[in-house]
Amino acid sequence: MDIAPFGPDDAAELEAWADLANAVARHDAPWQRPVTAKLAAAQFRHGWDGEPSTPYLARRDGRVVGAGTVATSERDNLHLAWLGVQVHPEHRRHGHGSAILEVLLDEAGRRGRTSVGIGGWEADAAAAFAKRHGFERKLAAINRRQFLADVDWAELDRRYDEAVAHATDYELERWRGATPAERLDELAEMASAINDAPHDDLDIEDEVFTAERMAAYETAVAGRDERLYRMVARHVPSASLAAQTVVVVSADEPTWGEQHDTSVMRVHRGHRLGLLLKVATMRWIREAEPQVETVDTWNAESNDHMIGVNELLGYRVMGREYSYQRAL
Repeated sequence: MDIAPFGPDDAAELEAWADLANAVARHDAPWQRPVTAKLAAAQFRHGWDGEPSTPYLARRDGRVVGAGTVATSERDNLHLAWLGVQVHPEHRRHGHGSAILEVLLDEAGRRGRTSVGIGGWEADAAAAFAKRHGFERKLAAINRRQFLADVDWAELDRRYDEAVAHATDYELERWRGATPAERLDELAEMASAINDAPHDDLDIEDEVFTAERMAAYETAVAGRDERLYRMVARHVPSASLAAQTVVVVSADEPTWGEQHDTSVMRVHRGHRLGLLLKVATMRWIREAEPQVETVDTWNAESNDHMIGVNELLGYRVMGREYSYQRAL
């Protein structure tokens, strides 16, 4: 079997990658957003925030049977590599996943990593694959989806008005698109509050947020041709940023939105800022992007507080994904 890396300019490989990813999703998680070669190119050019993963395609007798990724950071967690393994549903149970994994493990070792993580949807086969290769389950995360047509806006307005009374020292600001350079440092400081989100038993360090990283994230959003809506809460007495939430809307699929980070700095918690920000952003999206039908979000299953907010907003569970980890 031939297993080889490729890059964001390899058009034929990107098309093959998208076809493979969609075949896997139709079998394992049919609610997922379809992948296109354009999205794959942006993913492998920009990553989430400027550190793209390296993709691989696996071929048997010239036919694509699987794929893989290796993702590492030079900003933080220098011990860790995240790996991805996908095998076409028609070509499973032939050892292709194990062969792909071995190539990815070798690359992680070449990069000097001593720990590796891998993810998979909740399924007996995925759990067995992880166990067979020495991985232990460390984290459960839930994919939820909000259907805007089903939102009880009157109830949300009531909840919003109740929450406002707990946040009289704060004002909300709408930041659309790229953040001005002079705001990136304070934005990075606020974004670092996401490090308090539960990681359960994963062996990971806090992420390091800088102005450069925030700009790289926004470049990646633009590279995917998504429109960015950032709602922030400012503490009026100190004029400092206290919290944020971010939603992006796809230009290619304008009925689809995705919830990105929601974070509240520790010193500003207890004022219902998460609820205020999310409801205010929903109103903004309804006004600016009335065609949006659904918004997806992810949370650690142990993140009771944010899950409570999301369920109040009408999010429904779509699927559970497990993260596994092992020493290299």
